[in-house]
Amino acid sequence: MRMTDIQRCEVRPGRLVEWTFSPASVAAAADLPEDSRPPAYIQESHIRTARSVRDGGLFVPTWLGTAFDMPGRADLDALQEALRDWTLRHETLRSGFRWSGAAGDEMRRFTLDADAVSLHRTVIGDFTDPDALVRHLQDRFDVTADALRWPNFIYTAVVRDDSTSLYMAFDHSNVDAQSIHRIPAEIHELYTARLAGTSPQSAPASSYVDFCEIERTDADRIDDRHEIVARWREFIRRCDGRLPNFPVDLGLDPEAGLPTQKLLREELTDPDTAAAFEAYCRPYGGSSVGVLAATALIVHDLGGQPVYRTVVPFHTRVKSRWTDSVGWYVGGAPIEIPVEQAYDLPSALRTVRDALHAARHLARMPLARVLHLLGTDFRPTSPDLYSIVSYVDTRGIAGSGQWTEQKAYGLIRVSYGDQVCAWVTRLHEGLWFASRYPDTDVARKNMRLYVERLRDVIASTVR
Repeated sequence: MRMTDIQRCEVRPGRLVEWTFSPASVAAAADLPEDSRPPAYIQESHIRTARSVRDGGLFVPTWLGTAFDMPGRADLDALQEALRDWTLRHETLRSGFRWSGAAGDEMRRFTLDADAVSLHRTVIGDFTDPDALVRHLQDRFDVTADALRWPNFIYTAVVRDDSTSLYMAFDHSNVDAQSIHRIPAEIHELYTARLAGTSPQSAPASSYVDFCEIERTDADRIDDRHEIVARWREFIRRCDGRLPNFPVDLGLDPEAGLPTQKLLREELTDPDTAAAFEAYCRPYGGSSVGVLAATALIVHDLGGQPVYRTVVPFHTRVKSRWTDSVGWYVGGAPIEIPVEQAYDLPSALRTVRDALHAARHLARMPLARVLHLLGTDFRPTSPDLYSIVSYVDTRGIAGSGQWTEQKAYGLIRVSYGDQVCAWVTRLHEGLWFASRYPDTDVARKNMRLYVERLRDVIASTVR
C-alpha cells in the first residue's frame, strides 16, 4: 500500500456517498457514564497537542486514511452492513474522550455499547470533476476526522458502474499504519459475506481500549529513577534539551511560526533491487537496519553532524492478540549513531544493529510518560514531537498482493509541521518512499538529495 495524500491516489469521478455515526448513536454517547479504562499516553499526548495548537490559533489536520477499489457498482445496503460490522469489530472506533475536572483539563473515556451503533448514509451527489471531488473529500475529512471531536472518523464511497472506490479517514488517535494496511482485506471479506446473505465469520479482534488500560497501568508503575527514564534523560541532554529533528538544514525560520508542509513520494526501487538490498542487510538485521544505516551516512554528508540521533518507531503489538486490532500501537526508542566511526555501509549496519538491539525495549514505555517524569517542559506547539524515518514490510499483510489491482493507498494529511516524517514501505512491487517536510526551498533541495542518495545506497548493494 503506497503512502500518499488524497491528491495523488487516483481519485475518479462518480456518485459520492458517505457514512457517519447516526444522530441516535451520537445522542446515546452524550449520556454515557465514564469508562474507567484511561486513554493511552500516546492518545492523550496527541489530543492535548491538538488542543494546544488550536488554542494557538492554528487548525492542523492530522488524519490518516485509506483508499481502495471494489469491483462493480456497490450494493450500498450490503456495504453499509459491512462497514457497521467492521466498526463493531474494533472497539476504539466507538470510544471517545471528554474534558472534565475543575479546570476542564482531565480526559475521561466513554464507550458506546455495540447495540447502540448505527450508521447514517447520505448521498452527497454526482461529481464529474476529480479535482472538485478531491477538494470536497479533504475538506470533509478535515472537519470530521478531527482529534477534538467525536465521532472522529468517516467512511465514503464513490460509486460508478464499473467500480466503487472507498475513502476512509480517521483521527490518528484510533489508527496506525498497520491498522490502515489491514482495512481493504477486512472490508472486502465482510462485504462479500453480506452480499451472500451470511454473517461475518471473522474472529473477534482484541480491543485497543483494553490495551490502553494495560499499557498505562504498566507505565504508571515506574518513577523518575527507572533505567528507561535515565536513558531518555541522557539522550535529550545530548540533543541540547530537545527531541531530535532531521539533522539537515530545513530552512526553518524560528520566528515565523509553524510552516506548511510538502509531500515527497515516489518509487525507490524495483522488486529485484529491493530483494538484493534485503539480502545484503539480512546478516545485520534486515532492510529496516539498512534504511537507518543509509540515512545515518547520508545526513552526515548533508549536515555534517558527527552523531546521528533519532527516535526510531517500533510497533507495540508485542503479543499476537493485538495483531488484528485497530489502534495506535506505536512507541519510540532513542538511538545514537556515531557516524564518524561508521565510515562505510557495513560498519554503519553493524553500528545501527547494535544500537537498535540496545534500545528496542525502551519503545515499550510511552514517551509521554517519560517526559512527564523528566519534568521537562515540552509544551506541544507542533503536531510532531520529533522527526522519524520508518520502515515497514507489508508483504505479509492479508490482501497485499491485490493492492495494485485495487488501487489501494494509505493516506497522509499534509498540512503544517516543522519536522520531517519519512516512511519507506516494502511492497511486492519494490520499495516506496513518502515524506512530509517543511515547505521551504532549502528543505525541498535537501530532501530531494536525501532520496536520491538513499536510492543510490540501496542500488549499490546489488551484486
